[in-house]
Amino acid sequence: MKNVVSSSLKLSLNRLQQALGYEFQSQTLLATALSHRSVGKDNNERLEFLGDALLSTIIAEELFNRFPEGQEGDMSRVRASLVKGETLAEIAREKNIGECLRLGEGELKTGGFRRSSILADAVEAIIGAIYLEAGLEVCRKIVLFWFADMLDSIELEESGKDSKTRLQEYMQEHKQDLPVYRVVNRLGEAHSPKFEVSCEVHSGGKKTSAISTSKRKAEKLAAKQMLLELGL
Repeated sequence: MKNVVSSSLKLSLNRLQQALGYEFQSQTLLATALSHRSVGKDNNERLEFLGDALLSTIIAEELFNRFPEGQEGDMSRVRASLVKGETLAEIAREKNIGECLRLGEGELKTGGFRRSSILADAVEAIIGAIYLEAGLEVCRKIVLFWFADMLDSIELEESGKDSKTRLQEYMQEHKQDLPVYRVVNRLGEAHSPKFEVSCEVHSGGKKTSAISTSKRKAEKLAAKQMLLELGL
């Protein structure tokens, strides 16, 4: 049984590293990043501390470069939404980090591998581990890879309203039916899926589509394309 469990965990870790876009040279470092404090002294809290600081800096720098006219308040708001716990937990779920976590018996019994706070902490710890092993440039590249879709969907000038909200408000203002979103295709491997989502408005029979790592992100990108189609 021990060999079966070990083999299963190794397969999960291989899939995780594929999904992360980074292969650790030190599997011990990866194991530490995945170890919740409930397992004892060798846990991921120090890596989490480091990763939190790195993530904030990397995202801040990217927003600064992407939006040369961006105001401090707007960029701070967007950064906060990107680095918040629920966003990180969503990334963790997309990459199935939960199935690789090392948890103490109590956390295992209470479903800690699904808890958003534990998942978010693990993402930050992995960022810290990548930085220690490969340096800042590689760490930045990996983080921006994870956040690519979210960064691409940012519309800083819209005071926090995303594309779906803007499109919905436009249709309501013009007394038209709300946009309809449908998943038209599922792509990629089971452990790292991508979703193709269509956005359709009955006015003029317009239809757009977009692909992303989650249905929610794909909907936002499809809505953004629809706004362009409508000249907005």
